[in-house]
Amino acid sequence: MDRAGRRVRLCAAGGRMIRRSIREWERIGFGEGVEEIPDRIASGLAATAARSVFAGRGAEGVLEHGRHALRARGVVGIISTPDCQLEILPKIEATGEADTDDATLRRRLVHMLAVAHDLRIDTGSAAQLGWQRDTLLEILIRIFCGKLIDAVRHGMPRRYIEEEGDLPTLRGRLDVTRQFSTLVAQPQKLACRFDALSPDIALNQVMKAAVAKLSRLSQATDNQRSLRELGFAYADIASVPASALRWDRITLDRTNGRWRELVAWARLLLGNRFQQTSAGHVDGHALLFEMNALFEAYVARLARRALSGTPLTVSTQGGFAHCLYEGERGRFRTRPDIILRHEGQPVVVLDTKWKRIAPRIDDPKQGVSQADVYQLMAYSQLYDCDRVILLYPHHHGLSDDLIRDAFSVATPGSRNQLHVATMDIASGAAAGAIALAGLIRDLLTDGDLLVPFNR
Repeated sequence: MDRAGRRVRLCAAGGRMIRRSIREWERIGFGEGVEEIPDRIASGLAATAARSVFAGRGAEGVLEHGRHALRARGVVGIISTPDCQLEILPKIEATGEADTDDATLRRRLVHMLAVAHDLRIDTGSAAQLGWQRDTLLEILIRIFCGKLIDAVRHGMPRRYIEEEGDLPTLRGRLDVTRQFSTLVAQPQKLACRFDALSPDIALNQVMKAAVAKLSRLSQATDNQRSLRELGFAYADIASVPASALRWDRITLDRTNGRWRELVAWARLLLGNRFQQTSAGHVDGHALLFEMNALFEAYVARLARRALSGTPLTVSTQGGFAHCLYEGERGRFRTRPDIILRHEGQPVVVLDTKWKRIAPRIDDPKQGVSQADVYQLMAYSQLYDCDRVILLYPHHHGLSDDLIRDAFSVATPGSRNQLHVATMDIASGAAAGAIALAGLIRDLLTDGDLLVPFNR
């Protein structure tokens, strides 16, 4: 079956769970067929999606609920109700790849998430993750469980925390106030304050919260088994609601540095991308990622790799220059996606666009919107930067070569240039970083500014 996700599966509880997979911007019609979704179930999915942080004012930023179909938008991930899981996958295509199976798209999406969030996925274990048979949610749970089980077997982190207790002998120091007030009639007891080595710390409370949440959501038998094992391991750790977790109290140092990646995984699985919702009488959850934001984070991470060892620095969502001023007060503050600086001075402003650029034969402007062009021209002026880039994902409808087009701004031969470029995400992080380094090198070694590159 070419779309492995588009079929009915039996859930672990014994009931029938409908599973469907679609691509971003695709529609799935209402009906009882294997390529359709029952109308009554679609309403629950749409209601769950409408409560996502990505839903927007019209509540259709994730799913458009039409009369005859649901339509996905630029948000991917899993939307689930008690009787249905809808998986939305991004269109990440390799050069010359006209159609891509769901397993490949899941691999590429997980790769983007891993790069963007600085997570590692072992090449040896990647083949065992169930790319073909399971949804994105089960694959992420499987990765997290494997890493957490391995870490717990090496020892759960502990720290000294201050405790107090009424003991027959002195331990630590005496709490004089409590001793001569609460215990004034019990001289056989001493009010003690002491430090005890305990596993009940913020780091372990975060891990327990992640395990508890995933235990309620996973349907894969092996994942449920792993989560039960982890549940026993964390039985003595306090249960803290996700909203009350103290991330700020997590301390990572040389004694527990291996947990740094697990904290990043827990943030991914407990953050605002993963929401439990109640929509009327429909309970559901959604694990969602906005592709615009993910593409930006992915490119920023690769840019840092590409420019390591060069005089250039990379900053994201910074700048904050104002477009207009009312007297001395700035209005309409800007936040370019990525700014490359040389000795503190912006030399390249890069904006990522998760859109499908058109071949020149179809559109001389290649589908680049005027609004995006105006935005980059404004950045060029505001940040006194004569090189700006619009970066798009490459796709199968384009030629094999990556797009590298340069346009003079305002006048022919202008020093100020706007570049339109594409990146082949399917090629992997190493190739992507090399391609980005080449693009930036070509921009900055043309003209007066010469920046030495190590590659």
